[in-house]
This record gives sequence, structure tokens and C-alpha cells, in this order.
Amino acid sequence: MKILNLTQHIATPDQIEAGVVDLVGEEREALLRLLTFETPPDFMEIWRRADGLADLAKSKEAEAVMIGGAPYLMGPLEIALRKKDIIPLYAFSVRRTVEEALPDGSVKKMAVFQHGGFVAGAVLARSDGGLLNVTFI
Repeated sequence: MKILNLTQHIATPDQIEAGVVDLVGEEREALLRLLTFETPPDFMEIWRRADGLADLAKSKEAEAVMIGGAPYLMGPLEIALRKKDIIPLYAFSVRRTVEEALPDGSVKKMAVFQHGGFVAGAVLARSDGGLLNVTFI
């Protein structure tokens, strides 16, 4: 399944292998404008941005999108996407600790995040994976 990347980050090689597709050019610029907040947004601005992102995904005929970012945007974005029959997905990463011995005998410890799959957005979702019966206004 093709998964459109609606995050501000370029997809990793593992995500691309899993089907994630990045926006490019003017569409990527539009995405970044919709995701970037310079001041605290009000209720209407959050919903305007969520609807704009869902419209962008629909224009690309996305069946599913990878989302992530400002927590106050994600719930409304999930709803806006579901209204357009687009599945919201969050990237799941596995954190691995890697140790590297350095020439001076010390050890450098790093956290490496590896793509581990996707988790479907839970807003409007039932525990069995179906959608709540909701009438959108």
C-alpha cells in the first residue's frame, strides 16, 4: 500500500521500503506551511490546517498517510482524514542501544531508531479496528 508522508521529515530508507512516499516541490512546501505554527493556534486554525492537510492527501489519491507532529493537531487531523476515507498512520520505531569502543578506551553509547512498522490512528476507531459510527457535519 502506498503511504503518503504528511510529516515534516523526509521518509527514512526503511519507511520508503515499507511504501512511504514523500511529497516534493510545491506540494512539500504546502505541507510544511500547514504543519508549521509560528504562534499558538486557536481552535479554528487547528481545524483549518487539519482540513488543508486532508485535502492535500486526497488530491494525491492517498489511501493512507503517515502523520506525526504537534499533538494538538493530530486528533483533528485524524478526524479530517477519516472524513475523506484516508487511514491515518503513525510510524512505530524501535530504539536500539549501540555501543562503540573509541580509540581512547572509552565507550560511546547511542540510541538508534529503526522503523518497526505503523500504528493506525485511534481517534474514531473501535477496539476491533473498525470505525465508530459517526456522522460528520
